[in-house]
Amino acid sequence: MLRACIGARHKPIVFRTSVNFMAKRKASEDAAPVAKRTKSNATAPIVYAARQNSAWKVGAHVSAAGGVENAVTNAASIGANAFALFVKSQRKWTSPTLTDTTITRFKAAMLEHGYDARHVLPHGSYLINLGNPDAEKRKKSYDCFVDDLQRCAALGLVLYNFHPGSTVGEATTEESIALIAGCINDAHIATEGSGIVTVIENMAGAGNIIGGDFAHLGKIIEQVNDKTRVGVCLDTCHMFAAGYDLRTAVGWNKIVSDFDAQVGLSYLRGMHLNDSKTELNSKRDRHENIGLGHIGAAGFHHILNDPRFQDIPLILETPSGDEKKPGEVWAVEIAGLYSLSGALGMEDELKNVVDRVRVVVERVGGGKAKKGAEKKKKTDKGKRKSKKHEDEDEDEDYAE
Repeated sequence: MLRACIGARHKPIVFRTSVNFMAKRKASEDAAPVAKRTKSNATAPIVYAARQNSAWKVGAHVSAAGGVENAVTNAASIGANAFALFVKSQRKWTSPTLTDTTITRFKAAMLEHGYDARHVLPHGSYLINLGNPDAEKRKKSYDCFVDDLQRCAALGLVLYNFHPGSTVGEATTEESIALIAGCINDAHIATEGSGIVTVIENMAGAGNIIGGDFAHLGKIIEQVNDKTRVGVCLDTCHMFAAGYDLRTAVGWNKIVSDFDAQVGLSYLRGMHLNDSKTELNSKRDRHENIGLGHIGAAGFHHILNDPRFQDIPLILETPSGDEKKPGEVWAVEIAGLYSLSGALGMEDELKNVVDRVRVVVERVGGGKAKKGAEKKKKTDKGKRKSKKHEDEDEDEDYAE
């Protein structure tokens, strides 16, 4: 019988600092100055200010290069009133500790730009696999998981999004689900008092991956002791790849109904808004820019006109084209999504959104990036062994 998460638990760390920035706003002069803004990341004040009070919280997973505090200004610069970030390297087991200066600057930037911690959705390490039946490897993932939670708490954040894990072909789905829930329970004890909500992401359903079925998420939550500290993030590309068709109003309403029945809408804490490069039920996680994939702009119109999805972070993880100008594509996509909110859904408006996104993607190097990817694919073709979908997609990010 598999043992729930780990043998020796972390000693609980008690967090007493409030994490609600909006409730405890104070004079910015009391904090250390935030990183100096340059012309490339200067905030667009008119656009951003107009969206601050919107019920829709649309943003992107922005860069935290040079310090997590930079993620805040990067988000504001593209007119986002929500954002995601990595609180450490997503592909390393350990990272340098956050300094007091970095923490202070991050909190000051949050205050300066008026972001509420409820609309920031940090993403966990890609290495974490809490469903691994190997106790030693699972413990390594668990330690990385808890470190992420502690970093979020130090920054005053309240959400933490992560991929649930994989059976790696050595456990049943039910066994891995129990292990994931056990690790979440242990992590909640280890971070007692932080209030951080562990937000489980749905997955594309490849091979051994947990989370392609809403029922998986519901079963994990059933086994979590503290229901106030667990939630779900729905990724549109993952849903579509797993067979959930959101392209029509009927399809979207069925998805919401199924999710409510198998998980519960009360657990929804955020979404990732991504179009899909692959067709419905492909089981492949391939993000595409809004309106340019197989989902199409209509699918996102349904979301941005469903009031049940207001006041939660709606985060783009779409291709950004030129790495030197990632914000340009996201700024246009964010504006396009806002234009869909309240729209009647006429074909002209949907086409306008798609056209604007296509133009900016091509202008900042989307076509060049595609050619580069095709060239690399040809170069590597003779070197690669035959792999299952899970190895090509999600499983490659999990520790063995």
